[in-house]
Amino acid sequence: MSDDEREEKELDLSSSEVVTKYKSAAEIVNKALQLVVSECKPKAKIVDLCEKGDAFIREQTGNMYKNVKRKIEKGVAFPTCISVNNTVCHFSPLASDETVLEEGDMVKIDMGCHIDGFIAVVAHTFVLQEGPVTGRAADAIAAANTAAEVALRLVRPGKKNKDVTDAIQKVAAAYDCKIVEGVLSHQMKQFVIDGNKVVLSVSNPETRVDDAEFEENEVYAIDIAASTGEGKPKLLDEKQTTIYKRAVDKNYHLKMKASRFIFSEISQKFPIMPFTARALEEKRARLGLVECMNHELLQPYPVLHEKPGDFVAHIKFTVLLMPNGSDRITSHPLQELRPTKTIDDPEIKAWLALGTKTKKKGGGKKKKGKKGDKADEPAGESMEATNGAESQD
Repeated sequence: MSDDEREEKELDLSSSEVVTKYKSAAEIVNKALQLVVSECKPKAKIVDLCEKGDAFIREQTGNMYKNVKRKIEKGVAFPTCISVNNTVCHFSPLASDETVLEEGDMVKIDMGCHIDGFIAVVAHTFVLQEGPVTGRAADAIAAANTAAEVALRLVRPGKKNKDVTDAIQKVAAAYDCKIVEGVLSHQMKQFVIDGNKVVLSVSNPETRVDDAEFEENEVYAIDIAASTGEGKPKLLDEKQTTIYKRAVDKNYHLKMKASRFIFSEISQKFPIMPFTARALEEKRARLGLVECMNHELLQPYPVLHEKPGDFVAHIKFTVLLMPNGSDRITSHPLQELRPTKTIDDPEIKAWLALGTKTKKKGGGKKKKGKKGDKADEPAGESMEATNGAESQD
């Protein structure tokens, strides 16, 4: 197949090479997450932790596909963000920021890696403490995690995006929590982190998305944030926004020299994937980004907040809809949780009891599962396992 023909054909999971790239990106991002979690200690500077996550992803992807004819793009697909307590997401501060972690903080880490444009993203929440998490903090994490487990079982060929939206809201309500509005799950394709098929977290009249059906060989980033507050976060300070993505469909002739310099740097270094303003020359960036934003050349990822005192938990994972079932390729084990609520709703229990693998048609003998292959276990078991897991170091 010539390069031109390859360009024409959209690459998906029917190609084993594509599956390998997704799984390699996932392995790196899972390890990067593990590294950042292990470095989260009281008084650790958030910007240093974000830098460590990004540096690890750059270093690990840099060692891959070195000796190939065609240059393969690879690296950070979403900058490491560490959002604490009532901050929902996208906090990845500039180098001059002095914010540190404190004992008892609810820490949300969000990051992404890609190899040749095939993206694996992950987000994880934990509380910076020894021992089990209790009370409303545990409710928020359990709500996000159980909603993620249900979503994993409902994002499958033949199901509709609306089915998932309704289900995750029902799960959050069972923990007396709200799913945070505006956090969307997207289909992902090569070099596309936010594809056209979308799963809303919350269905309301203001936010409409097209009805869509999941199909085999698609990839999704399932993104769920649960809050003990109202689930209607606000932008408090635009200056906190540091993550942007180039809006490839927009053009404008920038007037200011600083803006042209910055936009040229963005176009060279980050033509497609989201990036952090930390990676740009800081003095010029502040000036230049404003004009780029005013003319919609960049899409911002704002830092949103619930009310002080609210707990917000964030779980995100990447799932491949393979012919033999759903393959969740990014995750991190939870701390031991002791939520104040338990799931009694029969419909939620039935969703959690679904396997994630498809049964083969035509009563052939079932192959023996490999040791440690837990992909098909119902969520109830895997969740009890996580709930009883050792607390994080």
